Amino acid sequence: MKKIEFKIATQEDLPFIVNVYNQTIAGHTVTATLTPVTVAERQPWFDAHKPDEHPIWLAFVDGKRAGWVSLSPYHPREAYRITAEISIYIDQRFRHLGLGTKMVQYAEQAAPKLGLKNIVCLIFGANLPSLGLFEKLGYKTWGTLPNVALLAGKMMDLKILGKAIH
Repeated sequence: MKKIEFKIATQEDLPFIVNVYNQTIAGHTVTATLTPVTVAERQPWFDAHKPDEHPIWLAFVDGKRAGWVSLSPYHPREAYRITAEISIYIDQRFRHLGLGTKMVQYAEQAAPKLGLKNIVCLIFGANLPSLGLFEKLGYKTWGTLPNVALLAGKMMDLKILGKAIH
């Protein structure tokens, strides 16, 4: 594996974050977003992520931006603050290098310092690579929402995977 580094995302990184996110839309298995988003549309989401609560990190491979990982509030009600939703997106040029594993592990290591006890991820049942990644890293199915989304004419289940972080 090449040299992998992480840093907190800044405003200047938002166009890259949006570009990588938009790369996944056409495949209809990664996100429920159906059309590409703009930087302006993602700005409120970006602003809601605070480095000391719910960070967004950029992943670099050999000094090049390769993807991003975020921890977002699972639910706005206060009692859920111990649980965050993880999202990872990898630039298509850097997929299949083992970067996803490193990104999830990095977020898991940071989670206790952020006051988190659980990480959850929401993954479509058809997204076998992501399901495999998280299952390999010890995430268990905590629930399934059957036929909850319609993507490219296909009904999709949404799997909720979770892991307690110690």
